[in-house]
Amino acid sequence: MLKFLFVAFCLALSCHSIPAQKKSFDVQDVIPGGRNFMNYYPFFPRGQFVGKSFVLNGSDSIWVCNGARKSLLASVGQIKSVFENSIVDTPVYGSAVNFNTLDDGFVWNGAGLYTFSLSEGKAACVFTLPDGAENQELNADRSMASFTVGNNLFVADAVSCRKVNTDSLPGVVYGQTVHRSEFGIYKGTFWSPDGRRLAFYRMDESMVDDYPIVDISRRIAAVNPIKYPMAGLTSHEVSVGVYDVQSQQTVYLQTASPVNRYFTNVSWTPDGKQLLVAEINREQNHMWFNVYDALSGKFVRTLFEETDEQWVEPCNPAEFTNNPDVFVWQSERDGFNHLYLYSLSTGKCSRLTKGNWEVSAYYGCSPKGDVFFQATTPSSSLERHIFKVNIKSGKVTALTSGFAVHSALFNSDCSAWVDNMSSVDVARRSTLHLPKNNHVIYENADPYAGFNMPQIKLVDIKSADGLYNLTGRVILPPDFDAGKKYPVIDYVYGGPHSQLVTAEWLAAASTWMLYFAQQGYIVFTMDNRGTDGHGLDFKQAIHRRLGECEMADQMQGIDYLKSLSYVDADRIGVFGWSYGGFMTTSLILNHPETFKVGVAGGPVINWSLYEVMYGERYMDTPAENPDGYAANNLCDKIGNLQGRLLVIHGDIDPVVVWQNSLSLLKSAVDKGVIVDYAVYPGHEHNVMGRDRVHLYSRILRYFNDFLMPEAR
Repeated sequence: MLKFLFVAFCLALSCHSIPAQKKSFDVQDVIPGGRNFMNYYPFFPRGQFVGKSFVLNGSDSIWVCNGARKSLLASVGQIKSVFENSIVDTPVYGSAVNFNTLDDGFVWNGAGLYTFSLSEGKAACVFTLPDGAENQELNADRSMASFTVGNNLFVADAVSCRKVNTDSLPGVVYGQTVHRSEFGIYKGTFWSPDGRRLAFYRMDESMVDDYPIVDISRRIAAVNPIKYPMAGLTSHEVSVGVYDVQSQQTVYLQTASPVNRYFTNVSWTPDGKQLLVAEINREQNHMWFNVYDALSGKFVRTLFEETDEQWVEPCNPAEFTNNPDVFVWQSERDGFNHLYLYSLSTGKCSRLTKGNWEVSAYYGCSPKGDVFFQATTPSSSLERHIFKVNIKSGKVTALTSGFAVHSALFNSDCSAWVDNMSSVDVARRSTLHLPKNNHVIYENADPYAGFNMPQIKLVDIKSADGLYNLTGRVILPPDFDAGKKYPVIDYVYGGPHSQLVTAEWLAAASTWMLYFAQQGYIVFTMDNRGTDGHGLDFKQAIHRRLGECEMADQMQGIDYLKSLSYVDADRIGVFGWSYGGFMTTSLILNHPETFKVGVAGGPVINWSLYEVMYGERYMDTPAENPDGYAANNLCDKIGNLQGRLLVIHGDIDPVVVWQNSLSLLKSAVDKGVIVDYAVYPGHEHNVMGRDRVHLYSRILRYFNDFLMPEAR
């Protein structure tokens, strides 16, 4: 039985205007890069705790919040004048300003580190960084920073700037993300708690094939090759080094063979003497959680192991509690992502949370032993709430409620926190929680008040295997008339680590969908098996057969749409990017009788052309799974095309390389099939900046030309 929720976003509900006065969207209003986009984009302001006071950074002003009191701490202009009066030349903007106390602080803005005092009206430069400095990270006491220039790693302080790596070999990269940023890896340096040592990744890509990326911005086009290890081929080799800033010496962790594996979730023990590393075999079905001596690099012991027939994918490091011997580990070992307690000295494990719901973020541990985290609920994968669990009693307490998505920021001892909430009809609201009271400190007014808004309908649809409720989002045109028939655009992603429908603002709809609905389309989105929020079995249903169960679930959604009297079943289109481009192409080629028009951006066409870490996790290697790779090679299915398909690709895409869509185009030519094709020169995996307005104008025109009732 379908469960549904209607949310009408229109100012008429507040009875201050009439429909004739409602504004219509322009493409410049709803697309990132559009002239007016930021005027309507709701955001949570950046902030930080100074004790139990919360400092709220706006673009022009900085406020201090203490309970119900909210007072102006300083304007950005005032801080700029402090720097100008001190003859310190550096750009100062609101998001770069940080406070140590309510009087003094620092600016960390990419150019360097600078300090200031409001009461003294003085500013000073601690150190500057050279042009081209990337991957910048401050140590704990902000006396030093690590950064990279090119493939080299440096450490800077007030006295000097030192190069960490002693060699600069071709194909060897220091201090940057590795394993193509899989496994939760988002950086390549890790300062010790005392700031004396820097752990870093060293990635040797010299054995990986060069992949040509052609730069046409020059008169004579240049080839700028990247290292791109494709599924089943030779991958890079990674090691972890530890640089001592006092001795200026580096040791490397003495990891065992084979070298062809993944080193992830690097974390320090609180005393800064040991490093913890989650090590995963290339098959990605076995993880060893290893302890190393950070001073010598010697292997100490394996604390525990995790295995799974499909894959293991640790994405979060160890987080130590108020006890320096005890840390929190996140694992999906029981089918849902939960929190476990481990003793570093004994390896003893106990679980903190359990149930058919998922922990989605860890926030910290109080001196009283309360662990704070974000999670879904047993009744809703759409919501995210803040909880605490007591280490001793195991009691779990919900700290937020309502149909919404909550995230949090805690102070150092977890005695105060800010709840950032977004719901379907509330764009953003921030509430400061203190031990004895809480107060709203920021609320973003409805950015689309005055616009003729569409309606959003959330629906539950059974998965093709009948085991799960899949949530779909239906966006109906403004002034919707159930007596009419409307064309549909099915926007799909459908791949791992995604959830496109949640309980946040607009039910997590992208703003371009509002614009397309305004043009007379029903815009539909549904999260199929393989996506997040429903547990491991739900995700692992895709293993070795990417696209199959995802398509089956999407077709369940299409069947639901066809059951609606106001849906024009003869005019259904599909659109997606990246994995969504793969899904779009798969759907229109496997179900040509259903989809009249498709737009596929940056699509994976043949998974043997995709990279090792992601591709082999979900598909194994081409040699191990030849039938699976053959089944979803879309070049072999291009002859099924009956409708119109527009394929779009950036010509310097380093994620889904251009060869994917070009191979589809070649197969189409070979078989006499007409495919429409567009290239965005100078763009990588997505089209960003002002050109994004051009992209969505093109996509809308394509649907208007071939999907609207008046289309030929």
